[in-house]
Amino acid sequence: YLYIFRALDEERNTKYKAAVKIQRWFRACRVTAYLRHLSKMAILIQKWWRGYLRRKHFREIVERAYFIKKLKFYNEMAVRIQKLWRGYCVRKYIHNFYALKKYLKAVSVNNELVRSELQEYAEMKENEEKMKDLEKNEKKEKYQARKMHYLLSTEQIPGIYNSPFRKSPDPMELLLRKSKPLPHRKQQVKSPFADELYDWPTCKKPPAFITALPLLPADRQKPQGPFRDPAEVLRQRYKPLEPTLRVRESMYSPPAKAREATPRDEWRSPIHDNEFLPFSSYHKKYEKYEPSLFKSGKYGQEAYGTKYFREVYPKKWIADKDFETQFSSIVLFEKFGKTYSSTGKIV
Repeated sequence: YLYIFRALDEERNTKYKAAVKIQRWFRACRVTAYLRHLSKMAILIQKWWRGYLRRKHFREIVERAYFIKKLKFYNEMAVRIQKLWRGYCVRKYIHNFYALKKYLKAVSVNNELVRSELQEYAEMKENEEKMKDLEKNEKKEKYQARKMHYLLSTEQIPGIYNSPFRKSPDPMELLLRKSKPLPHRKQQVKSPFADELYDWPTCKKPPAFITALPLLPADRQKPQGPFRDPAEVLRQRYKPLEPTLRVRESMYSPPAKAREATPRDEWRSPIHDNEFLPFSSYHKKYEKYEPSLFKSGKYGQEAYGTKYFREVYPKKWIADKDFETQFSSIVLFEKFGKTYSSTGKIV
């Protein structure tokens, strides 16, 4: 019995699953068909609505184009009427045809005269240029003949321009006979100090500063006695030139112009009227100096050895600005530590 019940149970489950599968497939087909029907109906409605909108828009475009075309036609006709009327009015009341014809004839005659004068002027200029070229070439040939005067033929030896195989001498030979030789030029010997004295201050050549020191002989030794090393002496002797800021800088540079403009501004708008009273920094917020050696305090004069040794009087301060430095660098301070004194020590 158990076997039979088990077989029946399995058969019932199989039929149940088959029925569920058939129902699921049928319901899916029914829903799919309904959705497809809805989609087709929506597409059909959208198609008819979009067609209606596009036809309506097209009708509006056609009406607008027809209106623009009609307006252009009316404008063209109005322009044509205005053109004809203005031409008739100008020809009848403003411009005279015979006067205009006479004026044009006078202009053509004047043009012919100007053209003929310009042609003559151009020919004159061309002739002048040709004459200048001829003179230049003639001067060049004469200078060449004077320069090559040594090629002139003599009674015994013919020159290269007077070949015995030619019937007549070369024109260069005739020019050599007429010209004189060039004088010998003396070579000017320049002193080595001329460039140093004259070229650099007049800005003919850029200053050539010494960048490398001359080499000492191999057998050169330090002399006995309290003398400095030769290399150190040569380094001091051939030290490169270090021009100051005032010499190295151009007078047209922006800093130089600013330094020139500063005194003018101070003269035009002075800080105070009284020139002989000192400035002060009373307005600055920092600790002020206490009076010096014998300062007067709340309980009388204090002894030497206090913290501060400068005495100021706040009641005498009259300005609110501190001193401003407007000077260039000092040459003496720039050379500090770079030169030697008479005793050979570094200053």
